Amino acid sequence: MAIIIVRIVMLGAATAAGMAFGPALGIPATNWWLAGAGFLFGVLAVLLEWQARRIPVDRLFWGAMGGIVGLGLGLGLGTAVGAVAPDAGPLGRGLFGLLLTYLGASVALAKRDELEDMSTKLFPKTAARRQGFKILDTSVIIDGRIVDLSEVGFLEGTLIIPQFVLRELQQIADSPDPLKRNRGKRGFDVLQRLQRLPGATVRIEDQDFPQVREVDRKLIELAKAMGGKVVTNDYNLNKVAELSGVSVLNVNELANALRPVVLPGELVHVHVVKEGKEAGQGVAYLDDGTMVVVDHGKRFIGQQVSVTVTSVLQTTAGRMIFSRLKDEEGSR
Repeated sequence: MAIIIVRIVMLGAATAAGMAFGPALGIPATNWWLAGAGFLFGVLAVLLEWQARRIPVDRLFWGAMGGIVGLGLGLGLGTAVGAVAPDAGPLGRGLFGLLLTYLGASVALAKRDELEDMSTKLFPKTAARRQGFKILDTSVIIDGRIVDLSEVGFLEGTLIIPQFVLRELQQIADSPDPLKRNRGKRGFDVLQRLQRLPGATVRIEDQDFPQVREVDRKLIELAKAMGGKVVTNDYNLNKVAELSGVSVLNVNELANALRPVVLPGELVHVHVVKEGKEAGQGVAYLDDGTMVVVDHGKRFIGQQVSVTVTSVLQTTAGRMIFSRLKDEEGSR
């Protein structure tokens, strides 16, 4: 409420200032065009202030420092030009200050990645807050395990939901395919559960990249702009993000890392459910979903057997366990 009152007062002052410029310009102070021009300048200031609230303080600092350095160089160069060419006038000399101010600010903002270490020392709270941003992609929202991770406190920081991800979820929910439609609806249900969690901070991010068409690429650009991490279970997005220098939290990799360790020679009890790819093989699954290939286990389909682990294979898709049947007595 206080900031709204300040904005209203500022708009009134800008309108009055516009009318006050009338006598200086030889225009009657009662001219409403001057009042309208002052009001528009006030609206522009409010819009700039509203946008500046969303810009991290370190970027504001480096942009201002670059602009100040550029302004100093530009005014010095303008003074030198004025000494050589007195006919250039104030506008000609001031043009160098304007151009170099813009150049200094834009270069400083473009080099923000190289200034990251210094920004971390100057603004430690801002750096810590940016590192806490977790940007969710469509696949991890539909997956739903993100709610469990947030509920137990394994996923800290602010969860960022980009608007372009919400649009993609909406397209999936509106699909004529019933399977896709159910996946989209599940994604919105997961978002509602996230927002209801007492310890989770969820924020909808409006920042977009119109020049980029692919949602995965937009996620990477947003992570670079915000200094956050992408949370996904998409293998391809994981690899592209890593190649682009963006940190990734892969839910599937976390699930694989938390699976119980099974060592060769260990005895496990499994339920053979189907035939394997090789002749005579049977396939079973542990409680966590790990596939167990049982050598000569085809004849025990539908039965509970004891097997001895022979080897464990870790793949990008998960973990596979190869085993052989215990002696015939143990099998029975």
